[in-house]
Amino acid sequence: MSFFKSYFSGYRKPGGINELLILALPMIVSTAADGVMTFTDRLFMARVGSEQMNAVMGGGVGMQVLTFFFIGLLGYSTALVAQYFGAGEKKNASRAAFQAILISFLAWPVILLLKPLGISFFQFLKVPESQFAYQVKYFNLLAWGALFVILRQSLSCYFSGIGKTGIVMRATIVAMFINVVLDYILIFGKFGIKPLGIEGAAIASISGSFGAVLMLVIAYFRKSNRIEFAVMQSFRFDWNIMKRLLRFGYPAGVELFLNFLAFFVMISLFHSRGDVAATASTIMFNWDLVSFIPLLGIEIAVTSLVGRYMGAERPQVAHRAAISGIKIGIFYSVIILALFVFLPHWLVSVFRPEHSSEIFDGAVPIAANMIRIASLYVLAESVMVALVGALRGAGDTLFTMIASVVSHWLFVPILYFSLNVLNFSVEISWLMLVVFFLIFCSVLIFRFRSGKWKKIKVIG
Repeated sequence: MSFFKSYFSGYRKPGGINELLILALPMIVSTAADGVMTFTDRLFMARVGSEQMNAVMGGGVGMQVLTFFFIGLLGYSTALVAQYFGAGEKKNASRAAFQAILISFLAWPVILLLKPLGISFFQFLKVPESQFAYQVKYFNLLAWGALFVILRQSLSCYFSGIGKTGIVMRATIVAMFINVVLDYILIFGKFGIKPLGIEGAAIASISGSFGAVLMLVIAYFRKSNRIEFAVMQSFRFDWNIMKRLLRFGYPAGVELFLNFLAFFVMISLFHSRGDVAATASTIMFNWDLVSFIPLLGIEIAVTSLVGRYMGAERPQVAHRAAISGIKIGIFYSVIILALFVFLPHWLVSVFRPEHSSEIFDGAVPIAANMIRIASLYVLAESVMVALVGALRGAGDTLFTMIASVVSHWLFVPILYFSLNVLNFSVEISWLMLVVFFLIFCSVLIFRFRSGKWKKIKVIG
């Protein structure tokens, strides 16, 4: 009992666990719902065939590579809105949101123009022929719906920044419901509709994003929000605020883009080892995603709370918020660790195809071993997201970009050398990546403890 009292000490103080949980729980539910959408796409496609499941993952990550610069850039609007909110400048909070919306509309045609580059990249990385056509089809359809993904990010960041994360949660739950129901109807062809397979999965994802945007727009123009934040007066270009969003947001955008590009290359390196390795790595990354995405809710909450207290010039309370995020994350990650260690074969069996498959049978032991190896870093992930959230909320985005990008692009040659030069197994190669990830986390801990982030001025 004394351990728990010590662990959760100060939970009612400003920046304590109680205040963080009020923000974090809706965002944890929201990000978990996002994970359910992604997981369902891959799970239903696994019933159709392992190649289609692999294509959904490859095509989905490929689209993330194209959109995530803008997602990362716009993600900083959470901290910017929070800092204005904390400083009592509510009119500027809504103006910051509108600058993010402007960027969203400018980003969409850029993403569409880059589609051929993505397809060429699939060819360059030698995606197996059995999944290539499926992957291209899924990727192309997602590109047309990317506008809704980006707009949803802009509006979600605004509400997260002002502390109204419940709205974001409800919008995401609606998106999840639409996505999962349409997945079932369109992929398998229910209620008289022709089975659309992977096309149905893409249409369901786009429809879910549209539903979330619609809910967020309605909340944004609600009378109470319009009056409190002077929303109707915010619809103009503001170079001063746009400059701050671009200055502090571009490192996060570059970081997310380059990290997901590296992640995409790593997935493709695993997939290039054949259908069995592709299936095993896809299953492992699916569960890794499910375990990690709720932690992003903690990261968003820490970013918002740290941004608010840094805007109010209370850096010590911002520090307490980061520590609270670490404690909550570790509590959650212990549960995931137990599942990964003791139930890996059951987790793999969830993706068993409807019909017997030699590819899947060959992938089972490899995927189970990879899931066990992933348990080595689940606790480190909980520390990482809280520290990244704190550093970004304070405006220390350049350092997090450099540290994260360098580490991810070190992972790529390590994996290539392990798989193609040393001819190590998929499991050993994955273990090497996990070890290097733990080293990266130690760099973030050092930066946080240095306290340099407490001296950064974003809106002053």
